[in-house]
Amino acid sequence: MQDSTKGIRLQTDRTSYREHSVPMFLTSSFVYHDAEHAETMFRGQGEGDIYSRFSNPNTTELIDKVCAMEGAEAGVATASGMAAIFNTLAAHLRAGDEVVASNALFGNTTYILKNILPSWGIKCTFVDLSDLGGWETAITDHTKLVIVETPSNPGLELIDLEWLGSLCKKHNTIFAVDNCFATPIIQKPLTYGADLSIHSATKWMDGQGRVLGGIVVGREEYTSPIFDFLRRTGASMSPFNAWILSKSLETLELRMERHCSNAQKLAEYLQNHDRIAHVNYPYLANHPQHDLALSQMKMGGGIVTCDIRGGKEESFAMINRLQMLSITANLGDSRTIITHPYTTTHSKLSAEDKVKAKISDSTLRISVGLEHIDDIISDIAQALD
Repeated sequence: MQDSTKGIRLQTDRTSYREHSVPMFLTSSFVYHDAEHAETMFRGQGEGDIYSRFSNPNTTELIDKVCAMEGAEAGVATASGMAAIFNTLAAHLRAGDEVVASNALFGNTTYILKNILPSWGIKCTFVDLSDLGGWETAITDHTKLVIVETPSNPGLELIDLEWLGSLCKKHNTIFAVDNCFATPIIQKPLTYGADLSIHSATKWMDGQGRVLGGIVVGREEYTSPIFDFLRRTGASMSPFNAWILSKSLETLELRMERHCSNAQKLAEYLQNHDRIAHVNYPYLANHPQHDLALSQMKMGGGIVTCDIRGGKEESFAMINRLQMLSITANLGDSRTIITHPYTTTHSKLSAEDKVKAKISDSTLRISVGLEHIDDIISDIAQALD
């Protein structure tokens, strides 16, 4: 069964009402046949749901769909993408453990690694995605977990997942990949040796800027501790959000094809514009890791980044002249969005960390939407000109 079919046809069993579209199960708890049934369920010996804080037919359907798309054994749904990241780290790490992470991660992920985990006695080492020798030195038999984001946010840097997966396996290290930018349609980290694939479902999976959600899928031995941690700490996804996201997966492949097609055309336009100093997109021939992108990504993704000549002042002036594009910190929407990461999504990073994440005060991140590409380019052109 192909990914597009999985997103449409995998769903919960029909109820006695014979519905065609899966209903929302807006209930906090579930009823037992008798006292013995309740006892069996709480012992973990029965099938079904107990309490919507940790399981619900809607969240189960969503998890099953993403697992099928990623080729995963099991998964966990969380309240947001950052909840997915935090629960993954918190469930697996203890005082004295060591983490190796890429320098190019979402700002809040970097904050957790640099400010929260060290206060718990967890050591974090950061490596440039392109520094293969640095990864070989940093990952040792003492490393408990490795986490990367590829393509990175917002620098769109890549790392060879198969190579890094082999290195992690050699050291018996948990390998987690933030796969948010690529989605399961474009990239499947588990096939390259990753143990966990993490998504902010808020982004492309929803695709219309409506709800928050996070997903972690992978090998059951690594998702099970995350589920246990989530069950007790409560950062769970609501059944309503799960229902929305599951329905959105029905069109994910179609949407990503249009996002990527538009992004490719926009990147090609921008690289020929004299107001633009640099354009970054994995499927551009001049991307430093173009061949790697072709080998492990089905398409180039829906994000284009560029540096405008003139720094922050000119970047702000260009943004303020836009007439159609949305100015917001989200991404993965049907509507094209522009963001100035230096002063918004990554503003809490130090100046040094911004450089490592390939962010300058002239960097613009464009989440390319589903509008007609001529209209997207026309708005950007008038703002640049």
